[in-house]
Amino acid sequence: MKIFKQSKNIAVRSLFALTALAILPIGKQAYAADAPFPNKPITIVVPYNAGGPTDLLARTLATVMSKNLGQPINIENVGGGGGTTGVGNVVLAPKDGYTVLVTHIGIATAPALYRSLRYNALTDLDPIGLIADVPMSVIARPTMEAENLKDFIAYAKENKNKLSYAHSGVGSASHLCGMLLLNAINADILTIPHKGTKPALDALLAGKVDFMCDQTTNTTDKIKSKAVKAYAVTSKNRLAALADLPTLEESGLKSATLSVWQGMWVPKGTPAAAAKRLNAAMQVALTDAVVLAEFAKLSTTAYPVAQQTPAALRTLQKAEVAKWAPIIKKAAVFAD
Repeated sequence: MKIFKQSKNIAVRSLFALTALAILPIGKQAYAADAPFPNKPITIVVPYNAGGPTDLLARTLATVMSKNLGQPINIENVGGGGGTTGVGNVVLAPKDGYTVLVTHIGIATAPALYRSLRYNALTDLDPIGLIADVPMSVIARPTMEAENLKDFIAYAKENKNKLSYAHSGVGSASHLCGMLLLNAINADILTIPHKGTKPALDALLAGKVDFMCDQTTNTTDKIKSKAVKAYAVTSKNRLAALADLPTLEESGLKSATLSVWQGMWVPKGTPAAAAKRLNAAMQVALTDAVVLAEFAKLSTTAYPVAQQTPAALRTLQKAEVAKWAPIIKKAAVFAD
């Protein structure tokens, strides 16, 4: 009889345990809805392929943010549509702070580049803050005949029907920089889009295309190792990591100055407490010695604290939408 009672108790406890398991999501950990944010992993969506400039920046930032937030941060690369596919996915994501967008200036040029977008980035996303400012670099295949930008411009005008320019897709930073550059040198050159920065750069290294313009996060190592021929940086001042490389202004092209700003957003309607916590973690990461050292290697500069705010990002985003609309209209470059 004693044994029977013990077995009965075990059976009751097992029944309660099975009932508890039954109400948990299969294959997922259960998270308390009222627990402080964050209480589960966070996903940062990068709307470009892995290995590109924005991806490198996001992964560097995520490592330190994860420690500060006490939760894993997964990077989800969603390429396609010049960044619009990934941005659109974030717009439609749950408004809980667990889906975050990290992207660049392309979010401000998309409204003019694309005839029909399924979102309005100014009204469908809440800004978290500005992250970093990334200059561009003008580079050519290693066997390019011209040795400096002045000679290259002359060569380009004489051989415009023979030269080709590579970029990483419509709306990408390299595409925008190319539009400014070709407009500044007044040369109509064959433009070849690629599906991402790596394919475009690989084509350049292999000599399949003649030149391109891309973020220093992706080109600094190639320039230092002389794997490519470098002509200029698009920033107003020379970069410490590439001190021997002149600016476009020094080379006589003032109108093509360009830096690619990177920022962070969440879906519109995300709780203010979650957005504030993400901003705080981002700001902590942007003072971290490891992050700043990695940024320096990539010739990237973190924004000052005063600009690492939602208000600063929203202001810049609005200004850039207004700035680029007439430039893109004049270039007559559009995508569906």
